[in-house]
Amino acid sequence: MRILVTNDDGIHSPGLRLLYQFALELGEVDVVAPESPKSATGLGITLHKPLRMYETDICGFKVVATSGTPSDTVYLATLGLEKKYDLVLSGVNLGDNTSLQVILSSGTLGAAFQAALLGIPAIAYSAHIEQWDEVLNDREALRIMSAVVKATAEFVARRGMPTGVDVISVNFPRRLRRGVVARLVKAAKLRYAQQVERRADPRGVSYFWLYGKDLEPERDTDVSVVLKEGNIAVTALTLNLNVLDAERAADLRSLKELVDYVNQTI
Repeated sequence: MRILVTNDDGIHSPGLRLLYQFALELGEVDVVAPESPKSATGLGITLHKPLRMYETDICGFKVVATSGTPSDTVYLATLGLEKKYDLVLSGVNLGDNTSLQVILSSGTLGAAFQAALLGIPAIAYSAHIEQWDEVLNDREALRIMSAVVKATAEFVARRGMPTGVDVISVNFPRRLRRGVVARLVKAAKLRYAQQVERRADPRGVSYFWLYGKDLEPERDTDVSVVLKEGNIAVTALTLNLNVLDAERAADLRSLKELVDYVNQTI
């Protein structure tokens, strides 16, 4: 199996290195990622300037860096380098990607969605943490995260993406401990109450700062599972935005089997 690993936090992200290490046991792995952080770029692609690619070695970790967005990396790896992949893994993102509000702007999910548009099964991984030290110094957290990545990737590689599903999003809670479980849930609509603060620079010229305040999580959604329960949220996503489309609904039985398989490993 040939796997493409990417993310939106850049080639120096510990989450990218972790995902690469987890995937190594599953097959041949290529890492192609932005040369610098490209968070909140969504499905954005670069059309009005040239894109560069170069191989670099970061303390023994070989990656192909690009000047583009996470979405660009998928096209550069497949069409630019003319390689074929059986699976695309995106992440592990620093910070959760829960709720449709966040998913639609996420570069981590953007790369996965672009892979799905090319017909490649894709899984996105995100962690509700503020610093990677919270995970890197925790052997149990690393064990659980590794088990979940391998189980989800193995399941999709062996059985294919469940019917009606384009991308699977996995969100880890802040603390990964024994007893944590994976739950199949939908994405909440909102994660934050969006705020805009007006400020003034030293010259007195106004500028604006966007940020969000946590909302009370909607029950039985990715937000409530990760933030309130402290469990792992597995969310099945589709690119089909057509209300009038009569395509088959998602294969819930297969998705439940996926989550059961994950829970057997942690």
